[in-house]
Amino acid sequence: MTRRPLAEERAEANARAAPGRIMDPFDDETDASADSADAPPQATEPLGTDDLPFNPYKGNRGFTRAWHAMKNSLSGFRIAIREESAFRQELTLAAILLPCSLFVPVAPVERAALIASVLLVLIVELLNSSVEAAIDRISLERHELSKRAKDFGSAAVMVALGVCVLTWVMILWPLAPALATWFGHLPN
Repeated sequence: MTRRPLAEERAEANARAAPGRIMDPFDDETDASADSADAPPQATEPLGTDDLPFNPYKGNRGFTRAWHAMKNSLSGFRIAIREESAFRQELTLAAILLPCSLFVPVAPVERAALIASVLLVLIVELLNSSVEAAIDRISLERHELSKRAKDFGSAAVMVALGVCVLTWVMILWPLAPALATWFGHLPN
């Protein structure tokens, strides 16, 4: 059975069971008045991939899904740049460090590590911003668990920044004398 007919079948069953009550077609709970106290719980088979309830937000497949995912990703970037000052600061840092990583005379693996460490900071900052937005969506009141979740996200960003600094220092430290000589020969 496909997802769409299963959801429609559940909606019809719910309408027959409780005509005056509107129920969610995705709700797996049954009406308590229909169950008898003596009836043993029925074992249900696990749902296969075709038996899952229809999700109206997951209808796209193939190229259309990829296109919509790309549009949502670009929207996320726009919102992060517009709303998150920490992301803008880290994006500025990335705009400086990524071109530098291309011109530093290092092995390709080291170059990849330099680039990856900068991109890691951006990824973790986006995840931290999403956690903060979800918590703010739930409630703006101060709560210990909300504070803890936001602090965990902030700590993750700090760890990513530490990894970035450590990676750049470990790779560029052996090149420091050569870079100092190179910078010394630049015209004033």
